[in-house]
Amino acid sequence: MMKRFDYLIVGAGLFGAVFSHEMNKRGKSCLVIDRREHIAGNIYTSRKRGIHVHEYGAHIFHTSSESVWDYINRFARFNHFVNSPMAVYKDEIYNLPFNMNTFSRLWGVRTPDEAKAVIREQIKDLSIENPQNLEEQALSLAGRDVYEKLIKGYTEKQWGRECRELPAFIIKRLPLRFTYDNNYFTDRYQGIPEGGYTAIIEKMLEKAEVLLGTDYREFDRRQKEAAKEGNDYISYDKVLYTGMIDEYFDYRLGHLEYRSLRFEKEDMPDCENYQGNAVINYTEREIPYTRIIEHKHFTFGEGEGTIITREYPAEWKPGDEPYYPINDERNNRLFEEYLALAEKEKGVLFGGRLGQYRYYDMDKVIEAALALAKEESK
Repeated sequence: MMKRFDYLIVGAGLFGAVFSHEMNKRGKSCLVIDRREHIAGNIYTSRKRGIHVHEYGAHIFHTSSESVWDYINRFARFNHFVNSPMAVYKDEIYNLPFNMNTFSRLWGVRTPDEAKAVIREQIKDLSIENPQNLEEQALSLAGRDVYEKLIKGYTEKQWGRECRELPAFIIKRLPLRFTYDNNYFTDRYQGIPEGGYTAIIEKMLEKAEVLLGTDYREFDRRQKEAAKEGNDYISYDKVLYTGMIDEYFDYRLGHLEYRSLRFEKEDMPDCENYQGNAVINYTEREIPYTRIIEHKHFTFGEGEGTIITREYPAEWKPGDEPYYPINDERNNRLFEEYLALAEKEKGVLFGGRLGQYRYYDMDKVIEAALALAKEESK
């Protein structure tokens, strides 16, 4: 017996869930598979003692698109959380993004003109006309104090190499804000879903069939073998692949590169408030983690005790979880070669952060998935 679907969607993250939801609305049947044992991909949130835990790092929803905001609010109510991270350097603490609170703490200044004058003077003294690397680029934009205390160590941990070895284009600009506003994002809409992100994906996938702990290659091979042997099998007209595009093609042109992350979670049932803020960055190179997330502060202190996560950047190697594409010249050129292969692959669509080898904020994931669903419906 054959069970047929219009789409096999590989990946139960945000891109695959939005696409599945939209195609189900259009009367198409979708089977969603994921090699992990849970849905929601990297926005997966678990729940313990009333605390929603962001298992794969902090995810704050923000967008300037009213249509995207209206769309995501169909699946959840959002609170009014505003992302206001802090940065620790030695025994000093600063506001992020770099704003008047930061500059006042650094130099004792009170007005925007005073802060601009300090930065201007530091930049002038450096005499950098044509930045050749990330260090020179950052110095030429923000001066020595901001670079040394708040950029250098954090960036070197994040990328696993010296700032002098990193290309200048990584920092095209720096958000220097001359107001006393600690809101990290400038988007009009921002917040955290009250039921957690996993609940959003559950609603999106209500009309789809979902198989977890299922690897695409193995699944596809088993279905083809079953069909050939006359056994029960599953067929599908098209595939949406949201995994790594180079993995789909068995790395025949080589590996695309990523940075990875490692998370160290600590449950503190007897501590009500560990750090007083949802996200605090640690900018010294000597401290191995880049930030500590205290999950309960995303929902204004709800839940009993507290749970924190230390986030460690890691060099990526095949088999590790890929997080950040390294969009340098070499990798972008290799991706274009894989993209040429993808365009020749009949009946297969590629989408999402890994399928399109780019860093996506959540609102951009939704926009891209909606656009693909619209294109498929023509």
